[in-house]
Amino acid sequence: MTDRLLLPMRFANGTVAPNRVWVAPMTNKQSHEDGRLSDAELIWLERRARGGFGVIESCATHVTESGQGWPGQWGIYSDLHTPGWRRAAERMQSHGSMLFAQLFHGGERAHRAQGRAIVSCVSSGTPGRDDEVRQLTPAQIEALIEAFADAACRAADAGLDGVELHGAHGYLLCQFLRADLNTRTDGWGGDLPGRARLLRRVMQTIRQQVPASFVVGVRLSAENGTFLTGLDLDESLQTAQWLCDDGADFIHVSLWDAHLNCSKRADVHPARVFRDALPEAVPVITAGQIWTRAHAHQQLDHGADAVALGRAAITTPNWPQQVVRDGKEPLMPPVSAQQLRDRDLSETFVTYMKRWPGFVHTDDGGRPAK
Repeated sequence: MTDRLLLPMRFANGTVAPNRVWVAPMTNKQSHEDGRLSDAELIWLERRARGGFGVIESCATHVTESGQGWPGQWGIYSDLHTPGWRRAAERMQSHGSMLFAQLFHGGERAHRAQGRAIVSCVSSGTPGRDDEVRQLTPAQIEALIEAFADAACRAADAGLDGVELHGAHGYLLCQFLRADLNTRTDGWGGDLPGRARLLRRVMQTIRQQVPASFVVGVRLSAENGTFLTGLDLDESLQTAQWLCDDGADFIHVSLWDAHLNCSKRADVHPARVFRDALPEAVPVITAGQIWTRAHAHQQLDHGADAVALGRAAITTPNWPQQVVRDGKEPLMPPVSAQQLRDRDLSETFVTYMKRWPGFVHTDDGGRPAK
């Protein structure tokens, strides 16, 4: 009998994913400084496509040059980037995987490169100093909406299967959603309809400009987290419902720990809350410390339709084959730098992963899950 993780999954627009195991969007800093795709980033992603992941999500990719979040970020703000996206789509699809670009703007968390203005929903910091953040004007917001739409069209033209709007983790779209940050009084902030207006307009505009078969989803943070404030579970549910009305094909709920119930509703899991609140045709995807087959099945039991793996996809690039199909255990941290190199992480990516406590050690061993 086929494991349910390996069954196809239908999006709201009718497009079908080959299975229910995704590679989550992950920062890796491997691409070129001008945003072009590098061979290193392509190799890293293609290894996971060969390993059986049904949907490969790119790292967060910036829709404007000034929205870049970190050095070495893959970009989608210029036609200069289109050949790389086309190449990546062809490679992923040759292995039976879908490729989604995660569309992103860093907002107040953007990379502070020389001479680059940092923007958000409201201003902060000291004018003329490095910590200055400028409030976006209504005209700039409209231009930003078009930049997201242009990026989505660029992805569709390059042959990708879809895009995901990054409305989580405190980046620009999430900054507009935050009640403790977005205090604007001009219709782009304040109450929830105002705070959700930017994200909704981006979804509506993209949906109008891309083919009906092109998948458009959203990633949301459900509640406050260790480094994130101003988010309320009920407001996140309402925002997700509005986005479904606007044409979202899936809702990706990013969780700090997918094994925990909601903070606001301690008796229920976030996947169940979102699944019950959203139309049946709109899949719910969860992510957050999902390592084993049992972990993934727990998410499906809670109500998720698919799971997105981050660090587990790093250590075990053939996770759907090794863990789900063959019943073996994933490689669990701590892992060695050489083990990461053997799994097609470049030296830049390996160095970045050393920042995660307990993930990389200096000896040659790795240990299987217990």
